[in-house]
Amino acid sequence: MHTEQITERVGNYIVTALTQITHTGKVAAAVSIRRGKYDRIFRFIRQFDSAGTASRYALAEGRGMVLKNQLN
Repeated sequence: MHTEQITERVGNYIVTALTQITHTGKVAAAVSIRRGKYDRIFRFIRQFDSAGTASRYALAEGRGMVLKNQLN
């Protein structure tokens, strides 16, 4: 179950930060990068103490991937 989602438009892409509470109580982060009907999900190894911190991290990483065009 995702606890928080933050979405931002970056150029032609929609970047959505996703968080999920793990069985240890930490918060895992992922980011969805979508353009049209294509959607790529990237999960991060790092875990966080709060959903807000995890969301900000995922959004920043996703934004960076789009701006640096590292989606290949």
